[in-house]
Amino acid sequence: MQHFSSGLWTPLLAYAISVIGSLIGLSCMAKARAEDGRRAKVTWTVFGAFAIGGVAIWLMHFIAMLGFDVSSGVVKYSAPLTALSALIAVVMVGIGLSMVTLARFTKVRLVSAGVVSGLGVAGMHYMGMSAIRFQGEISYDPLLVAVSCLIAVVAATAAFWFTLVVKTTPARIGAGLIMGVAVTGMHFTGMAAVRVEVNPSIVPPVGTDVFDLVFPVFVLGGLVVAVLLWTLFTSENDMLAEPKGTAG
Repeated sequence: MQHFSSGLWTPLLAYAISVIGSLIGLSCMAKARAEDGRRAKVTWTVFGAFAIGGVAIWLMHFIAMLGFDVSSGVVKYSAPLTALSALIAVVMVGIGLSMVTLARFTKVRLVSAGVVSGLGVAGMHYMGMSAIRFQGEISYDPLLVAVSCLIAVVAATAAFWFTLVVKTTPARIGAGLIMGVAVTGMHFTGMAAVRVEVNPSIVPPVGTDVFDLVFPVFVLGGLVVAVLLWTLFTSENDMLAEPKGTAG
């Protein structure tokens, strides 16, 4: 079993994508809190969910998995389960974001948002792993699984805190970097927990080759990033501008 079969470019690109998605998403989060109308708040929260859940979390996972390989067999993926993992990430992050963008800020809500979003990262990862098909079985080290979930929760909470409490531009950039660490750190900790048992007697896997998914995934991811960036830069306030006020 290998996690870097495509070289170091996969983890580096995965981290870069995670940071970009996080910065866009956290900027959407700040915009949501700055708006007065509930409709605008909901819209920016949804945008943030797609940026963080779809790009920073799921697209990062997809890129990192390009390096996963089982040396003694062909690896395939279940496309429906892969798509479901993306949905889990977007929905869970959306719920977490709504706790701090659509209601009055409190420490309890901040921690709850971090827990929900962090568990969303973990849920996406392990759902994505369940999509893997090869001649064998995957098991996990329970301790490392627990550590991976803890990393995701703590780092997501810290990133939200930086964005909501510390309102300078460097702090928001730091929040994006922390969120990138949360996602990639959780991913590779989770991958360290993987145990592969190859069984050649099992029927060869049926599914989609990961590289067959590269083009549609990158096109879709690029469109999401482009639309969100265009929306942010053409909105009334600057992408990293401080909120005009907190929601009541």
